[in-house]
Amino acid sequence: MALNETFPRDYSLTGPLNTRAQQIGLANAEWYKTPIPRARMKELMLRSDGPATRDTIIWIGLLILTGGLGAYTWGSWLAIPFFIVYGVLYTAGSDSRWHECGHGTAFKTPWKNDVVYQIACFMEMRNPVAWRWSHARHHTDTIIVGRDPEIITMRPPELAKVLLNFFGVLDVPQSLAAMLRYAASNINAAERDYIPQSEWPKMIFIARIWTAIYAATIASAIYMGSVLPLMLIGLPRMYGAWHMLMTGLTQHIGLAEDVLDHRLNCRTVYINPFSRFVYWNMNYHVEHHMFPMVPYHRLPELHEEIKADCPPPYRSFWHAYGEIIPTLARQLKDPTHFVHRYLPPGAGPAKPGPLMQAAE
Repeated sequence: MALNETFPRDYSLTGPLNTRAQQIGLANAEWYKTPIPRARMKELMLRSDGPATRDTIIWIGLLILTGGLGAYTWGSWLAIPFFIVYGVLYTAGSDSRWHECGHGTAFKTPWKNDVVYQIACFMEMRNPVAWRWSHARHHTDTIIVGRDPEIITMRPPELAKVLLNFFGVLDVPQSLAAMLRYAASNINAAERDYIPQSEWPKMIFIARIWTAIYAATIASAIYMGSVLPLMLIGLPRMYGAWHMLMTGLTQHIGLAEDVLDHRLNCRTVYINPFSRFVYWNMNYHVEHHMFPMVPYHRLPELHEEIKADCPPPYRSFWHAYGEIIPTLARQLKDPTHFVHRYLPPGAGPAKPGPLMQAAE
């Protein structure tokens, strides 16, 4: 627990913990990195168009196939399995692809990253300008309270919100409201903290294009007297959200806040091949945060390079959630509780950050 800390904490980017994080050296700090020979690091960071082109063709092909079969069988029970798979590919697939292409590492060719990034952001309902800057802050100040705009659960956790978002019940309306707000040139105080003013016109322009697309989709549904157009555009972000949450919640939840060591606030989890394809290897999350410029298809190799310096990976989703669920339950009564990740013998010393050092 941090020294003199009170709960619930103020996680907003406009509150006093933002200022404090900057004053005590938690903001824009230097993070621990596992030593890797320079030549090997350059090799791992080498970009290629091949893997991402292959995986993108497969992803788009599966979207066309499952979406087409879902539309063809619409009105019968046969449509259900097709739309289940389509929803996962649409929502979880676009979530990982905006993420990797936003880093600029998925493809070697910049315009390919940009095109897939724009498409995936639309599918995910995340403004590509706002989220590029939000995610940059997330990597700079990972799970630093008052600084990181992408902290999913606070302490104590609001479990009802987490459960509702397995079907996008809260975050989809919030995303649509943000789209309309941007389209009306309204940028809130938290966004002004991490999005440069020079980027606002681009963010507003994109939001207006998206508003027109969604308006046309809704108009098509009304004209056809069928929800089918929305089953293909928009609604998958809700009925397909469960897989995105299932993978995404394993990343940081229940782990340490306000530390400067990704081994202490990220999880690496071994998962099944289908989920790894959809998730684009983001289950190697310690590795990704420690070295974010390594392309997704090289993360298994990076894992082998650093695993002796890291806590043991989780063996499966079940293993990870076997820790996460009891942790969240305990945090309802004791918000100071979190999972301590222990480093193996011979690992580099942990970098817990100034607050935890003061508390020891």
